[in-house]
Parts: sequence; structure tokens; C-alpha cells
Amino acid sequence: MAQLTIQISDELAQRLEPLQNNLPELLWQLLDIANSPINNQPIVKAENPDIPPVYQEVIDFLIQQPTPAQIINFKVSPQAQTRLEELLEKNRYATIDQSELAELDIYEQLDFMMGLLKSRAYSELSK
Repeated sequence: MAQLTIQISDELAQRLEPLQNNLPELLWQLLDIANSPINNQPIVKAENPDIPPVYQEVIDFLIQQPTPAQIINFKVSPQAQTRLEELLEKNRYATIDQSELAELDIYEQLDFMMGLLKSRAYSELSK
């Protein structure tokens, strides 16, 4: 078995420490993702006008390096919330088209990610 040595920041090392026993498996998963063919998912580019505004909202929020308290209190804009409600209603009545279904999927992914971030933020605040 080969041994790999890399230099990483102290912050990254600290974040990876709880996962150290799983690092080989995580690296395999990363390689699988990086080498997998694109499965009808659009490539996200900053200049892509098809990216829903809610995605940009979350990116803009995260790029500011929010504190755990700010992460816990984060909510999407009223416009994004209204759009989500529209998509959910269309989905409920089966009147949603493919592009709207893809947009709804983005909302679901962002909701899952923000849930994980908020959970992590709560644990940071309780230390």
C-alpha cells in the first residue's frame, strides 16, 4: 500500500481530523465523481444565466464567510421563497416542466446543504 503526503492548511487539517479514518474512501468517491460522465446535469458556470437566483443568493452569502450565528439565521429572500412555493404548487398539480423540475431540485439540494451547515453551526456554538 502506498503512502501519500500532502501539505494542507491547519484549518483544513482540523476539519479533516474527524474523518481521518475515512479519507481513503472519501478520496475514492471524489475520484469517481470527478471521472464520471455528466448525467444530464448542467455545468455550473458563474456566467450561466440559467442558474436560479436562489443559487446565487446562497453563493453570495457563503462567500462572505458567515459566522455560525449568521448561518443559523440565514433565510432566502422573499422572492426566492415565493418562487419555491410556485414550483411546489406546480409539482403538486403535475403542471411542472423539465426546467422547473430542475430548478426545484436545486432548491432541494440547497435546502439539504443549508440544513447540514446549520447543524454544524449549532454544534460550533455549543462548544
